[in-house]
Amino acid sequence: MTTVRPLIGVSTYLEAGARWGVWELEAALLPAGYPRLVQRAGGLAAMLPPDAPEHAAATVARLDGLVIAGGPDVEPVHYGATPDPRTGPPARARDAWELALIQAALTARVPLLGICRGMQLLNVALGGTLTQHIDGHAVTPGVFGHHAVKPVPGTVYGDLAPEETAVPTYHHQAVDRLGTGLLPSAHAPDGTVEAVELPGPHWVLGVQWHPEMGADLRVMRGLVTAAGSR
Repeated sequence: MTTVRPLIGVSTYLEAGARWGVWELEAALLPAGYPRLVQRAGGLAAMLPPDAPEHAAATVARLDGLVIAGGPDVEPVHYGATPDPRTGPPARARDAWELALIQAALTARVPLLGICRGMQLLNVALGGTLTQHIDGHAVTPGVFGHHAVKPVPGTVYGDLAPEETAVPTYHHQAVDRLGTGLLPSAHAPDGTVEAVELPGPHWVLGVQWHPEMGADLRVMRGLVTAAGSR
């Protein structure tokens, strides 16, 4: 008997130039850790490159679960702020597409996981704001670090990972004011909010770290399990 794996869409980079063989062309790219993590957790991964926001609802309707991947800084205009000099250049096509995907998933009650930028964008989509620069969470350029996160008992994340856990991390922005309805479900030793979630029957979780760069399947397995139970 063949088991049908839940279809998990993962938002995807669109880069101006990528090289393979003799070719250098615009490309839809996704670090391989994302689809591998989905697959290891029991899901079927589908890449979702930037598209017209009006197609988001129809796209999400065909999915069992959604991952908003990490990537560049969210443009501060989306949370009413002036760009800090240390904020990276905008990725407007991704911002528009991923915000539309998030809203579509929330409306359709499709299980949703935000990773790093994805968690920040979830917070912004629900009316929250971001701190545009913090130190100590991305020390060496291009190298993932590790630090501990402490779960909040009684939360979705706390149930998935009840103990303090070392996680792969690489970010310089963080949640400031929480979006409407979001609860913090893990913190770093310096107090930074490291996970957020929406309470209730709809599975919505954001993590500030990069589970695709580690061996811990629990967060992604939680999404895939919720996706398979719809």
